[in-house]
Amino acid sequence: MLTGMSSSNFMGALVAALAAVTLSGCAGGPPRVDPAGVDGLEIPTPSPDPDDFVDAVDNPWFPLEPGTVWTYRATGGGEAQTIVVTVTDRTRVVQGVTTTVVHDVVTDARGRTVEDTVDWYAQDTAGNVWYLGEDTVAHEGGRTSTKGSWEAGVAGAQAGLVMPARPRVGDGYAQEYREGVAEDRGEILALDERRVVPLGTYDDLVQTEDTTPLEPGLVERKYYARGVGLVLEERVAGGSGTVELVELRRPG
Repeated sequence: MLTGMSSSNFMGALVAALAAVTLSGCAGGPPRVDPAGVDGLEIPTPSPDPDDFVDAVDNPWFPLEPGTVWTYRATGGGEAQTIVVTVTDRTRVVQGVTTTVVHDVVTDARGRTVEDTVDWYAQDTAGNVWYLGEDTVAHEGGRTSTKGSWEAGVAGAQAGLVMPARPRVGDGYAQEYREGVAEDRGEILALDERRVVPLGTYDDLVQTEDTTPLEPGLVERKYYARGVGLVLEERVAGGSGTVELVELRRPG
């Protein structure tokens, strides 16, 4: 799902060597991203090969070291919210792939939980980070909703790409796929952006543009710093708002 004012779920092409990565596919299913921009990867992929994945997620722009905690301030569209994203030491097997479990909690200005989500990510041998699903619970007006939850291999859902190993301008990819539930798409717009957020100034940012056919008017741009991950998210169409990094705690 697009993060908007909720959890920070984070949605390319690679050099020719990545063509050796084999994420097997099958006929039919959702439309595929043009492989010219993805160097042989099938995205989304209906049948990931567990042998194509490694234990750790250490992509420079999407590092998931257990114990890392990012805190974001989300503003726009109502009262400010706080988003805390924690890389747990837990793993979960999704469609045969051992994933890293990331826990996102969104709270309102009074400290009440607005959304509680676990996300499942895995990195392949080439360094690409794949998104294999999320289990999300939203709380509003005394009611709860699991809308947006999906798991690769269940009910037609398929794993998407959340960050390529070597981003290139013009790369485009499906970040997730479950028809009518999770259809986010990402595109790399720039590799040299500079932004100032409460935690500091960051240069040489990877800038992405995220859209979804489920909300055609919604456009978000995200900025990723090497060794840090997501530092800023801006909604540029379909409303307004920002998600800014305010604190980063590393393990140890």
